[in-house]
Amino acid sequence: MRDNRAPRWRQRRLGTGFGAGGGEPLLAPARRAGARPPRFFTVHLGFEAADQAVAGELAVAYAEALALLRPELALGAAALSPADAWHRAERLFCGALGPDGERCTDVAGHPGFHHAPGPGGLGWGDGD
Repeated sequence: MRDNRAPRWRQRRLGTGFGAGGGEPLLAPARRAGARPPRFFTVHLGFEAADQAVAGELAVAYAEALALLRPELALGAAALSPADAWHRAERLFCGALGPDGERCTDVAGHPGFHHAPGPGGLGWGDGD
């Protein structure tokens, strides 16, 4: 291969043998003007733990610590999985949607039900 760049960056031109004659590129330029909108990405961090429960506690601590350092992180999207089975990821945080659109940021499976922020906040979910 003379050119191993991605095909979208390669500009092939039609030869005169194909009847084009004008040398038009086969690949059209991007239709979207300007920059792409931001997208979410996932980082996978590996660590050792004695069992799943200890790994869950460590993962919650790591996620909360990173969120303090970098507030743009989506803490509610944090998940834990075995290193060789990413398809078995389990959420670390509750993420239940409240009546005013807020989300619960307590650990997944926490006891009790949810309260909106502030003193005397409205409660929702399964509770007394």
